Amino acid sequence: MVDVTPPPAAILDVEHLTVHYGKRVAVDDVSLSLRRGEIVALLGPNGAGKSTTLLALAGALQPSRGVIRVDGVDAAAAPLAVRARVGFADQPPSLYEFFTVAEHLAFIAESRGTRGGGGSIAEPRTLLDALGLAGIAYRLCRELSFGMRQRVGLAAALVGTVDVVLLDETLNGLDPRAAKQARDVLASAAARGVAVLMSTHLLGVAERLCHRIIVMDGGKLVVDLGGDGLADLLARGAGAVEELYLANVAETGPT
Repeated sequence: MVDVTPPPAAILDVEHLTVHYGKRVAVDDVSLSLRRGEIVALLGPNGAGKSTTLLALAGALQPSRGVIRVDGVDAAAAPLAVRARVGFADQPPSLYEFFTVAEHLAFIAESRGTRGGGGSIAEPRTLLDALGLAGIAYRLCRELSFGMRQRVGLAAALVGTVDVVLLDETLNGLDPRAAKQARDVLASAAARGVAVLMSTHLLGVAERLCHRIIVMDGGKLVVDLGGDGLADLLARGAGAVEELYLANVAETGPT
């Protein structure tokens, strides 16, 4: 019997996103959508527009053109409502330096509030334990090492009630145990229905964790591969994602 169940509706819709820095086009007419439970890798060289795209989606940067919707709500029309539903870990992580780790997460969770009718609720204590942060819960954020700050930034992006999580190189600099914990936490969030868009240069993470791979170059999306296409690519074995990346990214650097 043919399965006629419709696919999950998109939780994040982006149409014709464009960002200018003066005369330079940093993000050029980008359109994409994410469904609940998807983990999507955003690959590309330095200067491709990945961080700018994430900043715009997070509401931290005003786009020059385009529409961003979270669960059908237009970010331009209701920016605060949309931001409350989007977790963002920037690079380097923006933390409240004179809060303890526990205070930082509690403040973020409280500021997001709780909503009925969907969304994923992650408690601060659960994230502290899952990310190996319980032992530093009462240390000031300003005292943390780079890897610890990365983990706190990830926890802050996930804490409370969120529908979409945006990560900018957040898994960089983690030791093997912390990296495994971070992957497990993201997989658990996706299982609860959170959509994750993560910029990364770690191709192994894209291969092991992500349901879809997007490649960006020169401000444009040049590859968007998921489903059977991604499965076929990964079946080719080690190095397949690297080959895809190199085949679609220009050799010249950003201008």
